[in-house]
Amino acid sequence: MQRHLFVLFLLALTQITGWGMVSVLPVIATTVATEFQTSLPMIFVGTSVMFVAMGLAAPWTGRAFRRFGPRSVMAAGAGMIAGGLCLLALAPGLLVFWAAWVLIGIAGSMFLTTSAYAYIADYAEDRARSLIGTLMLVTGLAGSVFWPITAFLDGLVGWRATILVYAGIMALVICPLVLIGLPATGTATAPAISKRSAHKGPVFALLVTAITLNSFVTFGIEAVGIQLLQATGMDLAKAIAIASLLGVFKVGGRAIDLLGGQRWDGLSTGLVSGAMIPVGLAAMWAGGEGSLSVVGFLVIYGVGSGAFAVARATMPLVFFEKADYAAAMATIALPMNLINALAPPVLAALMAGIGAHAVFAMLGVLSTIAFMVLWQLNRKRSWGVMVG
Repeated sequence: MQRHLFVLFLLALTQITGWGMVSVLPVIATTVATEFQTSLPMIFVGTSVMFVAMGLAAPWTGRAFRRFGPRSVMAAGAGMIAGGLCLLALAPGLLVFWAAWVLIGIAGSMFLTTSAYAYIADYAEDRARSLIGTLMLVTGLAGSVFWPITAFLDGLVGWRATILVYAGIMALVICPLVLIGLPATGTATAPAISKRSAHKGPVFALLVTAITLNSFVTFGIEAVGIQLLQATGMDLAKAIAIASLLGVFKVGGRAIDLLGGQRWDGLSTGLVSGAMIPVGLAAMWAGGEGSLSVVGFLVIYGVGSGAFAVARATMPLVFFEKADYAAAMATIALPMNLINALAPPVLAALMAGIGAHAVFAMLGVLSTIAFMVLWQLNRKRSWGVMVG
């Protein structure tokens, strides 16, 4: 148990730091757009490029896990993120700026989220689901921790120096921690999906659809949430405060899965959280920046999106053997990251075109469709009985 706790601590620390440092655009986007004399949607193309690169690199990352082991791949990814952040800080214009996000995206596929889950699935085996949920319980704080830090450093030394500081931390602290601190694992983590699981094509399609639709919503709000809240009439300080609080409520949502223990599985968590997301968005759509609507958004959407983040990682365990988990997650990562890539520029453009309230309504419709897909997936739950 102590060994598991130590591994979880290191993974939580490195994942919070990694995600916090590659999620700086919501805070610095306006400053960067002014410096580059361009629009916000063009700046948020950087986030889109990152997710495209992450998705396209996911199959290659899975093969790298088998060949080199997850610990070595994650350490290399941390070093590459540092290089990408250096390039980002030195970018003279948009082309180099976008190129830096390509490098960060490739590195992110090696280091962020899916890689950590694959490591846990390989390291913890039968305890993988509970440990993944525990890891997500704390990594949801990445934005809450780093957005205020980034805003403070940006005001103190500027966005370029802030990102250079982050690059140094990734290279000199996080990379050695992963390489030295995490125990080596000796088994393959991403075998091809077995024939026993391959026949569940319709189930996998429904799973991917539900995950990608809700990921567009949740990743989109995370990427441009500060600007979206500003568009409802809030000032920057209030928008950052609410966006940071949202991360705290997400952690509360992730605790729901842990409280359930063995009494329900990832799909049960997905159904409950998938219903909460559109309700929370409806509260914000109906009330705007009013206190009641903000509280409803924070509590209902925040808890729901946090719990769904756990479900996104654990639902495949309902339908696929644990040996197939990493391969299934790598397959899901491609469409999920590609559609996530669309979210920041699309939402930024829609904010300018139709306004924040209409954007909240559109996101509510998408999350409602995702819930309907989850309901249909629940009806096919018996398909997963054979593979336990």
